[in-house]
Amino acid sequence: MKFLSALAAMLLFVAGCKEAPVKKTYFGDNTFTYCKTVKQLNEVVKENNFTPIVAGRNYTYANIAAYECIAGGFPNEYYSLAGQINDLHEMPKPDTSKRIDYEFASLLAFCKVGEAVTFPEGSLKDYVDSLKKVAKDADMPDDMFNNTVAYADTVSKTILAWSKKDKYAQTRSSSRYTVIDTPGRWIPTPPAYASAIEPHWNEIRPIVMDSASQFTPPPPIPFNMKDKNSAYYKQVLTSKLAVDSLTEEQKHIAEFWDDLGGKLNVAGHVMFITKKFSPPGHWMNIVGIAAQKSKASFHKTVAAYTLTSIAMFDAFIQCWDEKFRSNTVRPETVINKYMDPEWRPYLQTPPFPEYTCGHSTVSSASAEALTKAFGDNFAYTDTSELEFGIANRSFTSFRQAADENNWARFYGGIHFHPSCLVSTEYGQKVGNYVVGKLKLEK
Repeated sequence: MKFLSALAAMLLFVAGCKEAPVKKTYFGDNTFTYCKTVKQLNEVVKENNFTPIVAGRNYTYANIAAYECIAGGFPNEYYSLAGQINDLHEMPKPDTSKRIDYEFASLLAFCKVGEAVTFPEGSLKDYVDSLKKVAKDADMPDDMFNNTVAYADTVSKTILAWSKKDKYAQTRSSSRYTVIDTPGRWIPTPPAYASAIEPHWNEIRPIVMDSASQFTPPPPIPFNMKDKNSAYYKQVLTSKLAVDSLTEEQKHIAEFWDDLGGKLNVAGHVMFITKKFSPPGHWMNIVGIAAQKSKASFHKTVAAYTLTSIAMFDAFIQCWDEKFRSNTVRPETVINKYMDPEWRPYLQTPPFPEYTCGHSTVSSASAEALTKAFGDNFAYTDTSELEFGIANRSFTSFRQAADENNWARFYGGIHFHPSCLVSTEYGQKVGNYVVGKLKLEK
């Protein structure tokens, strides 16, 4: 009897030591596949010349749809955003009696929502078809495949219905910005002299913030070009002198963080646009770099993209609320009028008011989200700009990258440095607020 008892105990011990069955992965490196999927939307955004703030909206809704598939499938690991973000009250729950691959659903939902909020229709069809082929070629059972597609569609429809209530459609028909050419007020800049971009973006519903004006920065330095000892005159002169004496390193910093989206090139009577991704696209790339370097799980990767895109979404609303409240003139306009009519900034001036700086704001908000996701002092090399012929830059943390960005806009001659510093501070406020309010991983 003693022998039988000991044998039974040993068998129980061995059974307990057996590893749990490993869930089959149908996409090889799932994390890489999600990063690649976000990059596919990045390409659609770039090729169709979406403005930075609209691009940010595209990424945000797509990532939220992907995240909700994960939260729905793994409720013991992740919280749904329903009840946490503005006006999203409930999400459909999956039928747990059916086999669903939630990672595949996440990829499909990202693409479905991402395509719906961009254009043209069908822009991601070939890519989605390729994902479905991978699943089929990896022998995903037919019932799982069909259940997964159905669940992704259900989540996508819910997110799209919610997205349509953010007042985006209404702002498409809002009155255009009225240019008032008075000293200190923004007017269009060369070479395109384009109209102001999204003057009513502060009417867009925030994702987490209570309102567009929740984090209102102090007013900009008062315009004064009559007194050479005034703070305003000094900041203008500082900008001019900085651009006139840029080092190669400073030029590299400015170019690396340019992210204009669409640069208008003019050569005689010939005009053409050079396309790049905008600030949100750049930071989406950084999320992917961090996720792959840290070997983050698929779930953690989706959560990091989602948190970062939400932080950028609200940061743009906060920034644009101030831009069209203060309506301040760009350095190029002031320097041309009062100092040197032939002066040009190192970077091309984007078409909207100077204060505050959009790129500095969303960069610092993104840095706070990424620090939450991957930790502080996360060293990485940003390879995002290689495809545009710009050398890599390395950073010891996401916050260091954001700090470099505020210098980049100053070196580029498109922002006064005090504006960049304020923008970095208030982007951090937005980022910290988003990080503090949202619960993602349990």
